[in-house]
Parts: sequence; structure tokens; C-alpha cells
Amino acid sequence: MATYITNEFKSGLKVILDGDPFAIIENEFVKPGKGQAFSRVKLRNLKTGRVVDRTFKSGDTVEAADVVEVGMQYLYNDGEFWHFMKSDTFEQYAADATAIGDGAKWFKEQDLCTLTLWNDTPLTVTPPNFVALQVTDTDPGVRGDTSGGGGKPATLETGAVVRVPLFIDVGETIRVDTRTGEYVARVKG
Repeated sequence: MATYITNEFKSGLKVILDGDPFAIIENEFVKPGKGQAFSRVKLRNLKTGRVVDRTFKSGDTVEAADVVEVGMQYLYNDGEFWHFMKSDTFEQYAADATAIGDGAKWFKEQDLCTLTLWNDTPLTVTPPNFVALQVTDTDPGVRGDTSGGGGKPATLETGAVVRVPLFIDVGETIRVDTRTGEYVARVKG
């Protein structure tokens, strides 16, 4: 199995600590005036999402994690699992609710998503940064009614609720930023 030495640490590197996969968020090399140099590292557990701080002596080695990010197509949700498929090999993977997280409200069938796999098991599923979804329910926009900030809530075809401008009507397709959950633009035709 591949290993990394502390001087190879960089942000985004995937390693195994205590049997779990971690991603390095920050790495700070410290060389005190007296004593041995060390690396102060901030890591995110890829299974739980918890962030931990660890200190490694200069020259320590850490096992590399076999973590792969793969683009896959979302197929369907059977109530318990969300199913995805690799477009080139047609291999299918099932992700549970913990891997999906808050992204479930942005998944639309046939959309391409990014799955983080560890030992062929989905750890996290990331929806595309922008999705085009149809508005299924919203209040009619009344002209001149801008006292509430000029927006109104709209329910999308996936069940997500997004704040949209007053001119958006039921049946229109809008582009939404999945990272912030905000309306970006109206999609033409």
C-alpha cells in the first residue's frame, strides 16, 4: 500500500488514520527554535464529516487512502437507497442517506453527480454545482409587491424550496446553485 511522508502533505490529500479515510484540509509545517520539527494537520473524516486536528513528527509516514472521485449518472431512489451508474461501464452503485446528506433535494433523474468511493462504497455524493429544475408551486407575483424584499418561495420538482424573483411562474425552469441553494437564472426554452 502507498504511504505519504509528512513533507508530502498537502490540502486535498486522502489518507487513512485509525482505519478511516481522511482528507487533509490544512497542513502547517512548524519548526520550533528548540526540538524536532512537526506538521500540524487539520483533517476531515470522509465517513462522518467530523474535522480533527492531528500533529505528526517530521518524517512520520501515513497510509494513503484508496479514495476515488467518480462522475456517475443518478438513476432513481427506491426509498432507502439512491442508485447511480457509471456511464462507461454501466456499473451501478447504491448510496444510503448518510452518503447523500443534504444533496437529496437536488437530484433529478439522469443528472451527473460526483461520488466519492472508498473500497467501492460511496462515502459522499455531490450533486452538480448548478441544476435546472421546474417550478411546481409558487404564489403568483403581484406587480408592485416588493415590500418583502422582492422575492417569493417556490417549490421545485424535487421538493426543494428556493427563493425566486416575483416574475417566476409555475411551470418555468430555473437554474439553482446547489452549494448555496439560491436561484441563479431562468432557463430559456
